[in-house]
Amino acid sequence: MRFLFLYFLFFSGFTNLAQDNYTSPSDSLVERKIHEWQDLKFGLFMHWGTYSQWGVVESWSICPEDEGWTQRRGPYAKDYFGYKKAYENLQTTFNPQHFHPENWVQAAKEAGMKYVVFTTKHHDGFSMFDTKQTDYKITSSRTPFSANPRSNVTKEIFDAFRKENFLVGAYFSKPDWHNENYWWPYLPPKDRNVNYDPKKYPERWQAFKDFTYNQIQELTGGDYGKIDILWLDGGWVRPLSTVDRNIDWQKGIVFDQDIDMKKISTMARTNQPGLIVVDRSVGGEFENYRTPEQQIPEKPLSFPWETCMTMGNSWSYVPNDNYKSAHELIQLLIKIVSRGGNFLLNIGPGPDGDWDMAAYRGLKEIGEWMKINGQAIYNSHPVAPYSTGNFYLTHAKDKKTIYAFYLSAKAEIILPAQLTIEKIMADEKTSINLLGHKGKLKWKQDKGNIIVDIPKKMQNIPLGRHALTFQINY
Repeated sequence: MRFLFLYFLFFSGFTNLAQDNYTSPSDSLVERKIHEWQDLKFGLFMHWGTYSQWGVVESWSICPEDEGWTQRRGPYAKDYFGYKKAYENLQTTFNPQHFHPENWVQAAKEAGMKYVVFTTKHHDGFSMFDTKQTDYKITSSRTPFSANPRSNVTKEIFDAFRKENFLVGAYFSKPDWHNENYWWPYLPPKDRNVNYDPKKYPERWQAFKDFTYNQIQELTGGDYGKIDILWLDGGWVRPLSTVDRNIDWQKGIVFDQDIDMKKISTMARTNQPGLIVVDRSVGGEFENYRTPEQQIPEKPLSFPWETCMTMGNSWSYVPNDNYKSAHELIQLLIKIVSRGGNFLLNIGPGPDGDWDMAAYRGLKEIGEWMKINGQAIYNSHPVAPYSTGNFYLTHAKDKKTIYAFYLSAKAEIILPAQLTIEKIMADEKTSINLLGHKGKLKWKQDKGNIIVDIPKKMQNIPLGRHALTFQINY
């Protein structure tokens, strides 16, 4: 993930989401798990690592590329190698004493979230789990937090969320900028990619493949319990034959970085039957769902997908970050769900091991809305025309109910005497009500539209916040 101050709004175009290279899973257990996951709609993402101590972008500041999210700041900024050494030395001061994952579980549950994806390792290579493959990890004796009985934070987080029936996802970075067999110290790194030719040094590349395989084996077959999603990032680690030269960020991939996803996925699914594997941006049989970043499609897609988006401006913790309002997040959730997607909302824990209070406040307000309107979110499917004017549509699984979300520019919603829901047909058996309010509403059909009458007692007063949901029963 990258540090972004701006995110793409609704109707943004996708990159690398061509439908022709999506392959439906042949494993019936995986297919069943994907359907289960699609019904959940709303999940929690967390980027957390030693970088939170500096309040900088996760990993990317040690990448020698000149992009906005890779800019180095602070006293070591002028010397790349000095900066990287200081960055990696953050391990020796990482001590998040306020780490209590139960607080996150409670807040996420109250907000209506149903699954979690946690960064077990980002591109910088620092493992947030007790791996045996490297000492660059949170449980190392070099890390102060290792003395804490809950130092294996990945296990603690997974166990805490699983107790509340969340599906559990392990984010894992395929590239590892700390590993000597990915960025070989003999050569300086040039960009995000491996810094040597794997074809020229096959033993070194095989050592990296073994390292990656062994870490994923630990996560999926060790002490971390049931895992539902293996969320793999770093799409430049891929077979050279899959590179699309029409996509800017893939133009820099010059070496074949095949890590044998077939072997990895077979092992992981042996350990975790039905595991969803997300080899993001690569396509093919190991990308079971797509993960557009900070984007929402205009229309439903023909494959399972999830928008991953930041609650603040950054994926990782930044002091005084600008958090999106509950009003904005609820409307984003509605837009995503109306297109058939899931919403994975990211919150970055701070160096003390807790979230900014703004995150807790936002989730609480989302939860208050979900208590009334959640039935129109969960287990729903998109229905044409998907949206018209201020209305966004979903339908229940049994197709006997359409939900029409009315989005307002203001947080408090006051309705006019009549509302028109365009391009929706009804018949004499149809009834309409407003979630959170008793009684049926009068309506009439007019040229393919439904015109809903708002009773006088419901006019000129706030009827709800952020979005109202009209339930149309057939």
